[in-house]
Amino acid sequence: MTTPIGNSRSPLPPPPAISRRRRRGPSNLISKGKSETIEPPFPWGTNRRATVHTLTQILSQGVTSITGEMQCKYCHLIFTINYDLETQFRELSTFISRNKESMLHRAPPQWENPALPPCEFCKMDNAARPVISPKKRNINWLFLFLGELLGCCTLDQLKYFCKHTNNHRTGAKNRVLFLVYLALCNQLEPNTRFEIGKL
Repeated sequence: MTTPIGNSRSPLPPPPAISRRRRRGPSNLISKGKSETIEPPFPWGTNRRATVHTLTQILSQGVTSITGEMQCKYCHLIFTINYDLETQFRELSTFISRNKESMLHRAPPQWENPALPPCEFCKMDNAARPVISPKKRNINWLFLFLGELLGCCTLDQLKYFCKHTNNHRTGAKNRVLFLVYLALCNQLEPNTRFEIGKL
């Protein structure tokens, strides 16, 4: 004799859990585990990432020249170069002030592919590239700026600078590079003609 099944049914499996995507915060937030402040990597650097002191503050500390390391791409030897802070900044800031409108928010070719200085050892021309720290927080931004060598940075390094200085960082490298030059001008001379919003 069989038992009638009737209307009995096996229990249904539970409905699948709904995956909810968490909203991402602002893209310029510091990654988890990283501090907003750092140990200043250079006397002219602040404790904020990708930020240097003003020209007046640096000069008031008795710092008149900015030093950085270069490495020859032929003999691979490393040497240092010094830039006179006030002289180099005045020359570069005057050029930017006179030409920024015609640049159309793009870095000129000489910034994208900078002419390299000769090697102090083997004397080869267009040979020495700046030694750029693999740790972005330790990049010598002011040295690269004064030597017009920021074009030697990768796009990722330039975007890092823009991220931590609240500048737009999408687009081609020449656009991001242009913003980095102007931002450094404005860091050295705040609230001047170099502000991005005044272009």
